[in-house]
Amino acid sequence: MAGSLGVSVGTHIVRRTGNGAVRKVEADICVVGAGIAGTSAAIEAARLGRKVVLIDGLPALGGQAVNSIIGTFCGLFSNGTHGYQFTHGIADDILETLGRNSEQLYYRNGPLTTVVYYDEVALGRWIERTVRELGITVIVGAVLRQADVENRRINRLHLATRYGDVDVGATGFVDASGDAALVWQAGFACREPSDGPVFGTQMVILEHIDEDKQPTRDEIGARMKEKGADYGLVRREGLGFIIPGRGVAAMNMTHVETPLDPIEASVKGIDGKDQADRAVTFLRKEFPECFGNARVRAYGFPGIRQTRWIVGRQQLSVDDVRAGTKFPDAVARTAWPIELHDHGSGHTWQTFDQDHVHYVPLSSMIPAEGDNVVAAGRCIDADNAALSSVRVMGPCIAMGAAAAKALDLAGTGSVHQIDIAALARRVHDNVETKHMRWPGRAA
Repeated sequence: MAGSLGVSVGTHIVRRTGNGAVRKVEADICVVGAGIAGTSAAIEAARLGRKVVLIDGLPALGGQAVNSIIGTFCGLFSNGTHGYQFTHGIADDILETLGRNSEQLYYRNGPLTTVVYYDEVALGRWIERTVRELGITVIVGAVLRQADVENRRINRLHLATRYGDVDVGATGFVDASGDAALVWQAGFACREPSDGPVFGTQMVILEHIDEDKQPTRDEIGARMKEKGADYGLVRREGLGFIIPGRGVAAMNMTHVETPLDPIEASVKGIDGKDQADRAVTFLRKEFPECFGNARVRAYGFPGIRQTRWIVGRQQLSVDDVRAGTKFPDAVARTAWPIELHDHGSGHTWQTFDQDHVHYVPLSSMIPAEGDNVVAAGRCIDADNAALSSVRVMGPCIAMGAAAAKALDLAGTGSVHQIDIAALARRVHDNVETKHMRWPGRAA
């Protein structure tokens, strides 16, 4: 029987038998989580010549950086109006590639922070192209069901996907899941907040705004405090990230609980979109000159800040952050403020001076109970306030790179026993270099 295009369409009968075939994959380094930290780890490991597998629970790469539409690289530059770049590696590649188009990258600096706005679609395509060019094996839409552990080493992961089960064996592993999912499944000790939730955010992209009539952040925040209750808003402060010339804005105006319970997480995800809709209604009515014709172009996946993290060999403390403690095994740096979203209506925002730098030690990224796994990103070991200042994209890129390099040095040995001096040479640019990338480009 011919189809509408004259092509023969054939079928055959199939039936599932037993537990089905399991795909088996072997690698040198397996990275769990394809957000910015995991992407950095996978790319750096591949560039070191390692065979890499990159796994994510979403059906696409990019994690929150792309799919939650964060829209900003934070913590990537030092403070001040003429700050230097903290993080290199894939950060250089991204800034160079997206920076060729003014609609894909825009620098905005103030006296105490510098933020780089990016187009999430462009970032996503850069990640996909780079991963493919390096020959990294990708497994998306994967749920981690079990981790096999023997003598403090993770040996194999068992994954479920809609297309069947996959087993992945590797010499070393990176937990860039954000929720310490790999360390948790391995049975190693983890931490969770004990004083209530750390709130996440439902991001939206608004289009058809009038950039010339946009209110200031202070004006939006003051109006939210005054009238937020009238619109049923939980968060009473607002942020908008606008790349000039595009007529669109990424709006960060919600607070949404992000529980680890599977049912409650699903409910809160729906609640987040409702809060986003209320925030858009607020903007249209309270600032009609700018937002009167605005409409939602896209909702991101729920944005998550802090849920569960590892128990490392060392816990980074808020005192370390404030003091700018430079650890012997420092692998990442930033000057981003303490940004703790631990209450619904607002957040804690404590900035640092122009010369401030604080650091992330490798020992806060290594689970105390595991020999061949390194955490990167928002699930490293730190107290609530300290983690809030180092879980942003700049230091997360550096942590991902350091995780790959530490595992490369460890080989079949333990990451607890690597040559720290050798690692320091490898991460030098992300700890010591003071490179000016963008003079004259900020606004």
